[in-house]
Amino acid sequence: MRTVRTFVVVPSLPENLQPLKEIAHNLWWSWDHDAVDLFRRLDNSLWEKTGHNPVKMLGNLSQDRLEKVGQDDSFLAHLDRVVKKLDAYMRCPRWYDSIDHSQEPGTIAYFSAEFGLHESLPIYSGGLGILAGDHLKSASDLGLPLVGVGLLYRQGYFQQYLNADGWQQELYPDNDFYNLPVTLMMREDGRPIRFHIQISGRDVVVQIWKVQVGRVELYLLDTNLRCNRIEDRQITSLLYGGDNDMRIRQEILLGIGGLTALKTLGIEPSVCHMNEGHAAFLSLERIRRVMQERQVGFAEAREATVSGNVFTTHTPVPAGHDRFATEMMQKYFEDYIKQLGIGFEDLMGLGRDNPTNKNEPFCMTHLALRLSSQRNAVSQLHGEVSRRLCQNVWPGVPVDEVPITSITNGIHVRSWISREMAELFDRYLGPGWSDRPSHAAVWTRIEQIPDEELWRTHERRRERLVAFARRRLRAHMQSRGASPLEIQAADEVLDPEALTIGFARRFATYKRGTLLFQDLERLKSILNQKDRPVQILYAGKAHPRDTEGKELVRKIIHLARDESIRRRIVFLENYDINVARYMVQGVDVWLNNPRRGMEASGTSGMKILANGGLNMSILDGWWCEGFDHDTGWAIGQGESYQDTEYQNEVESHAIYDLLEKNVIPLFYNRGSDRLPRGWLEMMKHSMRKLSSHFSTSRMVAEYAQTFYLPSAMRYESFLENNLERARNLAHWKEGIRDRWSEINIGKVDLVTSRPELQVGGKLEVRCQVHLGSISPQDVTLELYFGPVDSEGSICAAEAVPMEHIGIGSDDFQIFKGYIPCRLSGQCGFTVRVVPYHPDMVSMYDAGLIRWDEVPDEVKKEEKVLEPVSAQT
Repeated sequence: MRTVRTFVVVPSLPENLQPLKEIAHNLWWSWDHDAVDLFRRLDNSLWEKTGHNPVKMLGNLSQDRLEKVGQDDSFLAHLDRVVKKLDAYMRCPRWYDSIDHSQEPGTIAYFSAEFGLHESLPIYSGGLGILAGDHLKSASDLGLPLVGVGLLYRQGYFQQYLNADGWQQELYPDNDFYNLPVTLMMREDGRPIRFHIQISGRDVVVQIWKVQVGRVELYLLDTNLRCNRIEDRQITSLLYGGDNDMRIRQEILLGIGGLTALKTLGIEPSVCHMNEGHAAFLSLERIRRVMQERQVGFAEAREATVSGNVFTTHTPVPAGHDRFATEMMQKYFEDYIKQLGIGFEDLMGLGRDNPTNKNEPFCMTHLALRLSSQRNAVSQLHGEVSRRLCQNVWPGVPVDEVPITSITNGIHVRSWISREMAELFDRYLGPGWSDRPSHAAVWTRIEQIPDEELWRTHERRRERLVAFARRRLRAHMQSRGASPLEIQAADEVLDPEALTIGFARRFATYKRGTLLFQDLERLKSILNQKDRPVQILYAGKAHPRDTEGKELVRKIIHLARDESIRRRIVFLENYDINVARYMVQGVDVWLNNPRRGMEASGTSGMKILANGGLNMSILDGWWCEGFDHDTGWAIGQGESYQDTEYQNEVESHAIYDLLEKNVIPLFYNRGSDRLPRGWLEMMKHSMRKLSSHFSTSRMVAEYAQTFYLPSAMRYESFLENNLERARNLAHWKEGIRDRWSEINIGKVDLVTSRPELQVGGKLEVRCQVHLGSISPQDVTLELYFGPVDSEGSICAAEAVPMEHIGIGSDDFQIFKGYIPCRLSGQCGFTVRVVPYHPDMVSMYDAGLIRWDEVPDEVKKEEKVLEPVSAQT
C-alpha cells in the first residue's frame, strides 16, 4: 500500500541527555575515542547491532535505559567532558587562522561522487571515497572554509556476502536517512529546501541533506521524491550502479545540481575542487552562471571561472575515465549549450583528445583538465603516468611539462589509529600530537617509547583483530547455514601470536589478489613453519559486473579450505570501514602487489604506519616515495613487464623470498625478553619517517597553500570591475590564436669560438624570429636543451628563457640566451616560442606552441658564427 502521508519520530531524551543528539549528528565523534566510548557505554550490544550508528542507537534505546543513564553521575560527567571537547574543537583557532591570507578568500567547494566518513554512513565504495572523507576531516582540523558536495544514495554501494561456493553475491539494503547522521535542510517555515534542475528536458526536484563533519558541512543531494518520475528518483539510488545513461544523469546532478544546491543555500564558492572527473559538468555551470549574471560571453566567463577550478585525477588507465557517446551528449546537452552560446561541436571538443575528431566520445577527465587552472595527480609516479596519459590535451608539449602536478595522498591519522596506540602517543609524544600530525618533529619522539610498551600495545591490537575475525567468520558461516562443526572450527582459525599479513582492497585483476598462491606448495611451507607460523587476512569486494574479480575472491575461498592451511588464511566478507579499521590496527605486514603503474596512490598501506605495521609492496603509487630499506620492503625494483604471466612468476617468487629471508626471520628473532628488537627498530623508523608526510593534514595544507588560496584570490580578482582581467585575457588569447601562424623561427646561431665547451661554462645562442604583428612582449622564447640519447632525442630536458635584444633585417626579432654546461657528453638543444601573458597560470593555457623546425641535416651543417648585428 502506497504511503499517503508521512511523519518523523525522533528519540525522546531526558533534558540532561539532549547534548547526545548534537554529538551524534557531528561526525567529529567518529575520530575521538572518548566520544565513541560515550556511545558504547550507553549499550555496547546495541552499539554493535546498529552498526556503530549513534543516531539509530539513540532511537532504539528503551526509555527506561535513558532514564537510568540520565541519573548516572559517572555517565553525565563523561558526557560533560565530551561536550566540552567538542565545543573547544569547534571554537579554538586552527592552522588556517595562522597563515597569511590577508584578503579573506571565499568558500572552497569540494565535489566528490562518494564520501567514506564512517561505516554508519554507507555512501562510499572504496579508496576514492575514503580519501574524500579524510580530506573533509583534515579540512575541519585545519579550519579551512570548505564545504563538501555529493549525492545521498538510497542504497549506496552493495553489501557483499559469499555463497557456499565462495561466489560473491550483492545485497542492496535501503538507507533510512532519518536514522543516519544526516539532517534535512529546512526553510524557516519548516518546509524542506528544494530546487529544480533540468535533465534531458525534464524538471527534476532535488532536496538537500547536511552531514556535519567537525567544522565542515557536507551537502548531499537526493532526488528520491514522489513528485519526480521513477527514472529520476533512481538517480540517487545506487553508487556506481546502472548503465552509462544513469552515470551521466548522476554526474549532471553532482556537477550542475551540486553548484545549484550551493547557490540555493546562499553559498558562492571561490574555488571548486573536482575530486575525479565525475563532477566536471560544474565547470560548464559556473561559466553559464557568470554569463547570465554578468552579461558576458562564453570566452570571458570561461577565463573567470577556470581560474577558480581545481581538478584531481585518481585514474592511471584510460579505461577508468568516464566517456559518453555523441548521441548521449546530444540528448542531455543540446538545449543546455544554447545558454552557453557555443555550438555542439565546441562542447564536444572540450571533452576530446583531438577536439576536431568527431569519432571521439566525450571524456569527463578532458573536460575537467581543460576547464581547470590547477590539476594534479595523487602521487609522484601517478603524476608521470597522468602526464603521459593526457599529453594529447596539450599538443606539442613535452610529456614532462604537461601541466599536471602531483600532491601525494594521505590519511586522517586520528580516524585510523587504535585507541591503545593513541594513548601510548599521548604519554610519549605529548597530548597535542594529534593536533599536529603533519609535523615531522612530533614523530621524532617515537624513539622515546620503550620497546616493551610499543610491542605490547601492538600485540593487543593483533589479538583484537584475531578475535574480531573469528566472530565475523562465525557469524557469516551461521548466516549461510553451515554445520555446527564448521561453525565451531571458526573459533580455531588464526593465531594471536603469529606473524599476520593483511591484504584488503577492491578485487580488480590488476591488483592481483591471488598472486601469493602462484606456488601453492611454497606458500604452504611458509605458512606452516612450526615455530614461525604466518597467517593472512583477506578482505575486499569485486564490482558487481566484474566477473574476473569475483573469480579471484572465489579462488581464495577455495584455496583457504585446504585443510593444511585452513587456520592460516581467512577471507573477511563485506569489507567496509569497520573491517579496515580492525585490519590496519592489527596486522604486522600490509601486502600490496598491483601491476606497477596501475595504482594511482593507494592509501590503505598508509593507515598502518601510525599503528606500527610495516609495508611490503610493489614500488607503485605512494610506496615509491615512502620506501626505504629501514621502513619496509619493496617487491622488485620498479621493473616493467610486457608478459604478465612472467611478471606474476617473478614477483610472486620475490614475495616468497622476502618472507623467507627477511620478514619472517626479523619477526621471530627474539631475545630472552621475547621482544623482536630488530622488528621494533623498523617499526619505529617507519612510524617516525613516514607518518607525518602521508597524512591528510599535510595533504590538505598543501592543497590550501598551492591551489586553494592562489585560485581563490585569482578568481575574486577576475570578477572585479565587471570581469576586466578576464575580458582582457580572453581578448588577448583570441588575438594571439588568430595571428600565431605569422610566427616563423629563422636563423639560430651559436656564439662561440671553440668546437668543444667545458663543464661549468655556458653556450650563447642567438635566434632570429619573425613575429609578424605579434609583439615580443606577448611571447616567450626558450632554449630547450639536455643530453642526447642514442636515438638523437633530447632527454632530461631543461628550458631557459631567451632575452629580446633588438630587431634585425627583414623585421626579424633577435633573441639571446645561454645554455649552462653542467655535464660532459653530447648535448642538444632546440628553440621554441610560447605565448606569454601575466594572467596565464601556465604558458600552455592558450594551447599554442611553435618549435624550431629546421631539418636535422641542416642543423648539422650549421656554422658557428659571430653574433649577428642587431639594431637596438
